Amino acid sequence: MIRIYNEKEIEILRRGGKILAEIMGELKKEVKPGVKTKHLNKVAKDLVFSYGASPSFKGFQGYPAVLCASVNEEIVHAVPSDRVLKNSDILSLDLGIRFEGYCTDMAITVPVGKISREVQHLIKVTEKSLELGIKQVKIGNHLGDISWAIQNYAEKNGFNVVRELVGHGVGKKVHEEPQIPNYGEKGEGVELKEGMVLALEPMLCVGDWRIEKCEDDFGYKTADNSLSCHFEHTIVITKKGPKVLTKI
Repeated sequence: MIRIYNEKEIEILRRGGKILAEIMGELKKEVKPGVKTKHLNKVAKDLVFSYGASPSFKGFQGYPAVLCASVNEEIVHAVPSDRVLKNSDILSLDLGIRFEGYCTDMAITVPVGKISREVQHLIKVTEKSLELGIKQVKIGNHLGDISWAIQNYAEKNGFNVVRELVGHGVGKKVHEEPQIPNYGEKGEGVELKEGMVLALEPMLCVGDWRIEKCEDDFGYKTADNSLSCHFEHTIVITKKGPKVLTKI
């Protein structure tokens, strides 16, 4: 069942999304060569509680951390560790919080030090594909319109979209229906309605789209070890179109 949220609930989600965006902005400042990803997890934890929120990922399906910190070939859900960030790495920070009983979810990919033009292009295209997907989040459209917009832009720019991981509904729970693939056909899938809250999250890779589990048994990486990139926003469907709740 796809949940429809009322104005009161959306206002709580809006406030939670604003908090999450502010936390992510602070986390981004901590990303630099020489930093361990577990340090970023501690910073995230402290920030979440300082805002009167709680982490929604920790304990979800056994996940042991507050933050997902995925480096280079790691796509999503990698557990923060003693891995030290190096110049030219890229890092996906994925964080979810629960505020007054409602969940919001967000991810950004951050360059570590100086990166190549190709990697800059990967980041730019992934972020733009999310933007194009969001433009399709409006009453009367279908999930396939979102999926097609993301896939079409990614592939036109020479990248592949990960097919075995998806975006999702979000709100009362961390993951809700519907599932939102990053590939598909226009007009297919569930019709979008006012009050739906969706977490769109394109995951693009330089090489093949196939994936495998990371050694930590929670994260996923590209099977060919090619670079990957990930962005995510929580969006509510309104009469006036999509409203991004997690905008920095």
